[in-house]
Amino acid sequence: MAEPSQHEIPPGPARRRPGSGPVFGMPSVVIAVAAVLVGTAVLGVAAGFTWAAVAPRALAVVAGRGSADVVNPETNAFIAADGWFTLLTAVGGIVSGLLGYVLTVRRHGPLAMAAVVVGGLPAALIAMWIGQQSGTAGFNHALEVGQSGVLVQAPLSLGGIGALAFWPLFAGLIAGGIEVISQLRERQAARARVSYGPPGPSPVPGTDGPVG
Repeated sequence: MAEPSQHEIPPGPARRRPGSGPVFGMPSVVIAVAAVLVGTAVLGVAAGFTWAAVAPRALAVVAGRGSADVVNPETNAFIAADGWFTLLTAVGGIVSGLLGYVLTVRRHGPLAMAAVVVGGLPAALIAMWIGQQSGTAGFNHALEVGQSGVLVQAPLSLGGIGALAFWPLFAGLIAGGIEVISQLRERQAARARVSYGPPGPSPVPGTDGPVG
């Protein structure tokens, strides 16, 4: 008869949950929070380059050294650029909220959720900075030369800071919404188990009931 192993898995609370131990000498939740912030920042970089590529730019004419005027003052390019930024930050929030929940929030809870929400604001700022820097060098060079009548594309400019809130807002709504739905399902399952109770003993074959 084989002897039981000396390295048995401890039952109950003594068993370490996945992701709860230290990683490289640091708590895994710290690693998860850092990963969320870095990953969200990378999404912000992608959103910034996308904004610079797809957003329309107003056409301007150089009026003199250091001065330029918009060719069409009634252009909707500025409004469209704001709309593209809002759309991209909303999509970025949805993506980061979904990935953040699946990869970290389910395992690490509130701290990871906070990182998902808070990380949205730096990501939006990064996207804004990258988009606004795109084309700025050429525009400034044309102003420095000051050759009147030269047509240039005006750099992107965000009309207001309110659009920056869309990234953390959508990230929180997605991650928080999934968490709420998950908790409701777990509670319903627990209530169902309590209502039905544990299964009773199976009847002995060939008997219709208790023997009197």
